[in-house]
Amino acid sequence: MRDQESFVPVEDELDDVTTGEMELSERQSLRRVPGLSTELTDVTEVEYRQLRLERVVLVGVWTEGTIADAENSLAELAALAETAGSQVLEGLIQRRTRPDPATYIGRGKVDDLGAVVLSTGADTVICDGELSPSQLRNLEQRTKVKVVDRTALILDIFAQHAKSKEGKAQVELAQLQYLLPRLRGWGETLSRQTGGSGRGGGAGGGVGVRGPGETKLETDRRRIRHRISRLRREIKNMRTVRVTKRARRTRNSVPAVAIAGYTNAGKSSLLNRLTDAGVLVENALFATLDPTTRKATASDGRVYTLSDTVGFVRHLPHQIVEAFRSTLEEVAEADLVVHVVDGTHPDPEEQVRAVHEVLAEVSADRLPELLVVNKTDAADEDTLLRLKRLWPDAIFVSAYSGRGMDELRAAIEDRLPQPAVEVRAVVPYDRGDLVSRVHRTGEVLSTSHLPEGTLLHVRVSAELAAELAAFDVERQGQAAGSRS
Repeated sequence: MRDQESFVPVEDELDDVTTGEMELSERQSLRRVPGLSTELTDVTEVEYRQLRLERVVLVGVWTEGTIADAENSLAELAALAETAGSQVLEGLIQRRTRPDPATYIGRGKVDDLGAVVLSTGADTVICDGELSPSQLRNLEQRTKVKVVDRTALILDIFAQHAKSKEGKAQVELAQLQYLLPRLRGWGETLSRQTGGSGRGGGAGGGVGVRGPGETKLETDRRRIRHRISRLRREIKNMRTVRVTKRARRTRNSVPAVAIAGYTNAGKSSLLNRLTDAGVLVENALFATLDPTTRKATASDGRVYTLSDTVGFVRHLPHQIVEAFRSTLEEVAEADLVVHVVDGTHPDPEEQVRAVHEVLAEVSADRLPELLVVNKTDAADEDTLLRLKRLWPDAIFVSAYSGRGMDELRAAIEDRLPQPAVEVRAVVPYDRGDLVSRVHRTGEVLSTSHLPEGTLLHVRVSAELAAELAAFDVERQGQAAGSRS
């Protein structure tokens, strides 16, 4: 079957070129994207059987932007597929004004896709977008192989990488929310079957006509809804523990710094460099799902926390954002967001835009932000010069080599919230606990030791200033004057 767009009248075609700015030849052809294949080479037949992964063909629909944008998106999909354990054989892009509502790429192009699947020996097609249940079903029926969309692929990666109880619960919740409206589209095992009344072939309806297939569908939906409710309760209870810990840090006036950014930008490597956290570092997308919080000490003695967070990606599924909302609140409640950008990525500006979109969804877009361009050891000089002109206030570092880390520490310390109240106090030597708290949470301007105690000139929170009021130098001077 040829694509229906091949039969558009000339007048309509001219209008389409004017408004959509695309050529008819571009719309009529699937464009191959070179350099995406990760097929294994030089292996024996036995080794190949042992190492065989899912063999996939990638398909994207280019609706806006440049061809470079479309190819970058498909290259990212290839990286996601590799992270999930697949072997990319081919990447195809179809130019359209919008995805086809029935088959995503257009009815005529499905035959071309089927031919590519057959010639490459692929067993899976991955589409660079979120497909409707009908699109999934139509593509699977026409190509005769499994079809997966971008959302399901990301959910699969999250499921592989979740380690903590909270992370696993959040991933399962997101998967079930994605699966629930798509139960009807997952294969023929859930199709309707006539039964009960003995009437055949779908004639008529009513009580007794629905067979075991429909009953199974309803049962699965009920079980999924029940499981979703239970997972939401569990995550809410886990969130209470997180809020309690966060409230304790807030009460002790400990500033919080959240490290956010695109997936695989080097956030965990940066945390390890800054705090010796020992967090897993892997050259893979979404290697970190469970947030890690570590203590750090500024040069003036103040203590603050650094939190590693889940990475973002363009078109991050809303199920993920919703399920990980309690985790992402670590970013929303921070005093400073260290936004890490991959300096070697072909489109770092798009990375920044995608991260800002997710931060806005969790109300963290108004927080103070420190932009950090990472992987400068691997980026070319022309790219770095362009990014320095684009982001003059950014810090350029390499978590791998350690370049720029001292500058980054200083920039973080400069942006930490300053304690509000300035106090001069002589604290008795038997109140070492108070002196320790001042050093840990306040800004020490000067200190000296007197016979009667430790003389502190500090900036501290209002709460700590109230505790130091009994030892305030001016108050003690006034009391001594009144006694004389």
